Order: sequence, then structure tokens, then C-alpha cells
Amino acid sequence: MPIVRGYVRADGTPVRSYFRWAPGARREMGILAGVALAAVVLGNSGVASGSGNSPRPQSTVQYPITFDAPAMKAPRPQPTVSYPIPWVREVGAR
Repeated sequence: MPIVRGYVRADGTPVRSYFRWAPGARREMGILAGVALAAVVLGNSGVASGSGNSPRPQSTVQYPITFDAPAMKAPRPQPTVSYPIPWVREVGAR
């Protein structure tokens, strides 16, 4: 929304600053408001079931939780190359 700064008319009447809609902005804002209202109305239409209670997920966990011993072991790391990698030592380093 552009702002019109205060000015003095040719006949000497002072005009305070005010905001003014840009050309075509009222129509666009009306369309945007209509789309937003439709999205809210249509988006919230099927949330609740007929009895007024929304469905709740059922718990599928079984307590106490136990872990198998073989599954707890971490795999041993394996080398990714089959050839030796030579490490170059810097001159003067010990």
C-alpha cells in the first residue's frame, strides 16, 4: 500500500498523509481473501467423525521392551581398500 505524503493544495488547504490502495489491489485482495476462506472452510470440513469424537491411534508397543544380544553388537569395521596406503612423513617430524 503506497503512502501519500501530506501536501498543500493549490487553494491553500492542507492535506494530511494517508495510505491508498494501488490500482487493482482491492480486487486482488478480495480474490485472495475468498480463496483463503474457501481453504479454511473446505480444509476443516472432514476432521471430526459423525459422533463428534476424532479417531485416536492405538498403541502398538508391548512392554517390557527387550533387546536381543546379537542385534546389540556393532559390526566390526572393514578396510575399504586392499592395498597398503603409504604415509609420507614430513622432513624433520619425529
